[in-house]
Formats: sequence, structure tokens, C-alpha cells
Amino acid sequence: MNASSILLVEDDVNDVFFFGRALKKAGVTIPLQVARDGREAMAYLSGTGEFADREKYPLPCLIVLDLNMPGKNGFEVLGCLRQTPPLSTLPVVILTSSQSEKDIARARELGARDYYVKPNEPGRLFDLVKLMMTQCDGKEPNS
Repeated sequence: MNASSILLVEDDVNDVFFFGRALKKAGVTIPLQVARDGREAMAYLSGTGEFADREKYPLPCLIVLDLNMPGKNGFEVLGCLRQTPPLSTLPVVILTSSQSEKDIARARELGARDYYVKPNEPGRLFDLVKLMMTQCDGKEPNS
């Protein structure tokens, strides 16, 4: 599978902007694709509708997933992914505002590689982006 993008699944335009800026600041050259909700993410990942062109919408080396979204939430997306080969092996990290231990446990149960709480400062987001990019290098997450 030739993965050559990062898929950010995020409905907040400000969070999308700051994530893109942190990628650029970190020197990441992998293209960023954005899905605005869970349904759009699943359409992108399954290559249906407007996302059928894999040259334009390649499978990602990393999915960065928010949990709280309209329509299909992050848990539902993660559950669908893990039941859909070959998507089931794509690395997913959660980036959300929830600090709930219950949410963290559920995300890990569903196969998220890592779970990060959205930082308030852009500098912290830069640090998280650098950490997340290790997932695209094929490295295993720290236990």
C-alpha cells in the first residue's frame, strides 16, 4: 500500500489551520488531507465518491482523528477502520479536547496508537506533531 498523505479528521477550522501550520513549522512535506467529519473520513479512506482518485487522495501514512464531531464521531470511525481490511492497519492517533480516562481507554481498545489532548499553545502542538510523525516512519509508538 503506497501511503503518501496525512489525513486530519477535524471539524474545527481553527484546529485545522493550527495543525497545518505546525506541520509546516516541523518541516513535514507529506501532504495534508482534511476530512471535516467522520462520514467524510470514511468516504476518503474507502475511496468512494469524490475521493475515488487515489492519485489525488492517496491512503494516508497517518490518520489524526478528533473524537467529538457531528455525524459519525471518532470512536465510530476508529471502529469502522479496525473492521475494514486493508484500512485496519493504518496508524491512528487521537487528537481531541477530551481528557477523560474512559475516552482514552476506549480509544486504545479500538486500536488507536496514541492519544493526545489538544494543547492550548501552538508551541505544544508543534511538539505533538513531531511526535506523531514517528508514526509515518513506520516506528512503533512508545509504550
